[in-house]
Amino acid sequence: MGNWFAAGGIVMVPLLVCSLLTLALAVERCWFWLQLGRQQPGLVPQVLSTVSQNPQRAIAKLKQHQQLPIARIFLAALTLGDATPEEFRLALESAAQAEITTLKRFQTGFETIVGIAPLLGLLGTVLGLMQVFATLRLGETSGDAASGVTTGVGEALTSTAAGLVVALVALLFANLFQGLYRRQRAFIQEAGGKLEILHRRAQRQGQVSTTVYLPGSQP
Repeated sequence: MGNWFAAGGIVMVPLLVCSLLTLALAVERCWFWLQLGRQQPGLVPQVLSTVSQNPQRAIAKLKQHQQLPIARIFLAALTLGDATPEEFRLALESAAQAEITTLKRFQTGFETIVGIAPLLGLLGTVLGLMQVFATLRLGETSGDAASGVTTGVGEALTSTAAGLVVALVALLFANLFQGLYRRQRAFIQEAGGKLEILHRRAQRQGQVSTTVYLPGSQP
C-alpha cells in the first residue's frame, strides 16, 4: 500500500484528504437520515391526530422533537398566533424553505470532490509522465530502458485510478443523499398539506381560538 501511494506522486496527498473528507461527510449524513427515518414516521401521525382536539398537546409533542425538520416546520405555523389560512400556509412554506439548507447539508462538498478528484488524478498522471520522459534518452531502445518507461507510465497512471475511485465513491453518496432529500421534500409537502387542511376545518367549525396557539397561553 505504501509503494502504491508513493507511486501516485504528490497528488496522492490531496486525494487522501478528499477520501477522508468524503468518508466523514457520509458518516454524518447517514446518521442524520437514520435518525430522521426512526423518529419522524411516528411523530407526524401523532401530531395530526391531536392537533384539532388539543393543539397545546400537539405543540408540546413537537417541542420534544425540535431536532427534526418537520417538527420545526409545524411549530412555525402552529405558534403563529391567530393566523388566517393564507398566513398559516405561508408560515409552513417559509419554514420548509428554511430547512432546505439542513436537508442538503454537505451536498456542495460531495459535488466538489466529484469534480476535483479526477482532475487531481489526471494532474498526477501528467506529472508522472513528465518525469518518465525527462529521464528517457533518445536512442535508448534496450530492454532495460523500455522496461523502465513501461513501469514509469504504469506508476503515473496510479493517481488517475485513485482519483476516479474517490470521485465514484463521492458521486454514489451524493446521489444517495439527493434521493433522500427529494423523498423528504415530498413527505414535508404531504404532511404540511394535511396540517393545513386540519387548520382550515378547525377554523370553519369555530374550534380554534385566537390564543390557543400562543406560547404559554391556557387552552
